[in-house]
Amino acid sequence: MIKKIYQNCLLPVMVVALLVNYTSAQNPIIRNQFTADPSARVFGDRVYVYPSHDILATEGKGRVGWFCMEDYHVFSSSNLSDWTDHGMIVTQNTVPWVRPNSYSMWAPDCIERNGKYYFYFPTAAKDTVTYGRGFTIGVAVADKPEGPFTPEATPIKGVRGIDPNVFLDKDGQAYLYWSAGNIYVAKLKSNMLELDSEVKTLGDLPSKGLKEGPYMFERNGIYYLTYPHVENKTERLEYAIGNNPLGPFKVTGVIMDESESGCWTNHHSVIQFRNQWYLFYHNKDYSPRFDKARSIRADSLSFNADGTIKKVIPTLRGIGVTNPGKEIQIDRYSAISPEGTSTDFIDTTNRFLGWKTVFNKPGAWVQYNTVDFGKTAFKNLLVSAISETGGTLQIRTGSVDGTVVAQVKIPKTSEWKQVKATVLKFPKGVQNLFVLLKDDKQVAVDWIRFE
Repeated sequence: MIKKIYQNCLLPVMVVALLVNYTSAQNPIIRNQFTADPSARVFGDRVYVYPSHDILATEGKGRVGWFCMEDYHVFSSSNLSDWTDHGMIVTQNTVPWVRPNSYSMWAPDCIERNGKYYFYFPTAAKDTVTYGRGFTIGVAVADKPEGPFTPEATPIKGVRGIDPNVFLDKDGQAYLYWSAGNIYVAKLKSNMLELDSEVKTLGDLPSKGLKEGPYMFERNGIYYLTYPHVENKTERLEYAIGNNPLGPFKVTGVIMDESESGCWTNHHSVIQFRNQWYLFYHNKDYSPRFDKARSIRADSLSFNADGTIKKVIPTLRGIGVTNPGKEIQIDRYSAISPEGTSTDFIDTTNRFLGWKTVFNKPGAWVQYNTVDFGKTAFKNLLVSAISETGGTLQIRTGSVDGTVVAQVKIPKTSEWKQVKATVLKFPKGVQNLFVLLKDDKQVAVDWIRFE
């Protein structure tokens, strides 16, 4: 059978970096740094993602071999394809109550209320007499979703744990969820900085195996409490439903199975953007042998008629529509031929350079979906490739036997080379592309781009 991976369709005031970085991405969606635990939010006409920021611990900087995070960035996109890094918004040693050099700025969240943006983050406090050992949760406030954020002088009183999630119900009541062995919830005051009820332990969830990372959302009157849970060996994403943010909840199903990569953690969020639902989560794409250096992903999510969630199958292609005038990373394919095609890192000493697609059998192909050509008559195709043998590639639309858009002769070369070919037939509208090898050669491709 053909192997396919389908697309599921601080200082008192922290200054945001003046230099804004742009990343055109599939999965993972951020491709120049490690990111994890994505909290995605829709503010206005953009999606903002607030992840934690994994770095590699070294002697004297965090705990070697363990999670190490010292700050937070925020990313945004208007099209789910091009992501802007707005820079660092909170860092550990400028928050008044945080233990210096704790490297424990774990999974955050952010919510908007009355024109203010409240960023919630867990970490260790330096005053263990007042706040105890372990984690507590603080808040930073901003006038814009990208900051600058000003951290509060003290953490939220009465909260001990990690993975904060804030849910704002239709009646205006806000709820704070977090985890620490169990999952907890309490109402928040309208100032979003203090609890307004007793803390409730949500006891309707699995009692065996670790539960963490709660994320609450509502759809059609159903409240979905979603969370990672270790049912077997690693975390999978599960959900329970109820008719009230405080429960009771009924354990209902699995959103995403344990990762094939063996990444021990997963952490997620769920949003609706322009009439489509999406799941944001993480894996260890850029660090296959070390699952404390993770990368965030996104795939489409959908529901059955009864409101239950259809299981999300992770993809490489991810979400968003690709601009053909930008580099199309065909290694983030939608489908791949059963033989003769593989992917690997371009450089294992710098994995953020991404992957290459290797073709080594006549007829070997990859499929890359949802490229929007619009009405532009592109004249040329540029391919970044390397080949010790030389070879001929074809780019087709529609199907693997479809219309030939361009044919590219890759010369023998021991270095990466950009090869140009004439577009034979102008594609129009949204197309699925197929890249295939015509001859008995071996060619590695980094990307293709129309111009």
